Amino acid sequence: MDFSGKVALVTGGGSGIGKGTALRLAAAGCAVGVLTHSRNEAEQVADEIAAAGGRALALVADVSDEDQVKGAIAELAREYGRLDFLFANAGINGVWAPIDELAPDEWDRTINTNLRGTYLTLHYGVPYLKQAGGGAVVITASVNGTRIFSNAGATAYSCTKAAQVAMAKMLALELAKFHVRVNVICPGQITTNIEDSTTHRDSELAGEPVEYPEGKIPLTDGEPGTSDQVADLVLFLLSDRARHISGTPVWIDGAQSLLVG
Repeated sequence: MDFSGKVALVTGGGSGIGKGTALRLAAAGCAVGVLTHSRNEAEQVADEIAAAGGRALALVADVSDEDQVKGAIAELAREYGRLDFLFANAGINGVWAPIDELAPDEWDRTINTNLRGTYLTLHYGVPYLKQAGGGAVVITASVNGTRIFSNAGATAYSCTKAAQVAMAKMLALELAKFHVRVNVICPGQITTNIEDSTTHRDSELAGEPVEYPEGKIPLTDGEPGTSDQVADLVLFLLSDRARHISGTPVWIDGAQSLLVG
């Protein structure tokens, strides 16, 4: 896949799925805006891309902050003169707890990061895609809230992920006339550091006992997927090879959600 002359924004680009995708896009010729809340992470990924001969711009923003997201996207467009792709990937697991223990501010933080952050990324990014004459959007949702509902205490997280699927379907229709495609990926267990953003508190009180003695991922005998595997899917959905695919959720989980859901 050749992305020469194209420009992409990758939120949550400092690690995990975002970093893997940013590296792959850059290797395919795309200029990449690597956006994360950590300047150190953003610059490390941008430097890695530059060292390999690619083009990247380190961008720092809290995706729930309107002014920061607006400014970062405008900076990327000024640097490269256009914007073709949005990978709205930033997110947190947040607090997983019984609904009567989940505090309002904990709920708000998860909703604001995952759902408001996706909205702001598209709200300020889509006008540039329209100016470019078209483009593609990929949103990172999850198996949680879309096929799996058995992870105890994950109510806030799951609600954001279900909403992201609905958003992708709505916007696929809204933006079709502008030749902008919108799809959503639903990863299962992937080797990333998202657990660093997770707080489990009495979540066992919200759960039902379930045991999978031979593992929860049938395709790999329990081994989680990798960020590179998810990056392969994202690049396909952004590329012209997926030019007739829009409004589609794709689960990438080794059949985990079919067993566990």
